[in-house]
Amino acid sequence: MGVFRYENKYAAPTKEQRERYMTGEREEHTFGPEGKILLIAYDEAVYIKDDIEEVRILFTGIKDKQKAYDEVRRLIEHYDQKNEEESPFATAKEY
Repeated sequence: MGVFRYENKYAAPTKEQRERYMTGEREEHTFGPEGKILLIAYDEAVYIKDDIEEVRILFTGIKDKQKAYDEVRRLIEHYDQKNEEESPFATAKEY
């Protein structure tokens, strides 16, 4: 059905989207560094809250739900690689 990406935490899903897709039973999972990636699975949608980069993504429809899980895997790998790249060597300040 669709993928909606919000570039900051204040531009989260609209009231219409919340009422249409984000209702009923839900299942929450946390991932990533310090659990800052939250995945909320609903019957007809999956919502990802990335509090590291303050990005929100809403995946709607049964077919796009699997894409949400792929996106979480990609985000985790991205942050793992980013952490490895940040400090490959010790600096003089650390001694």
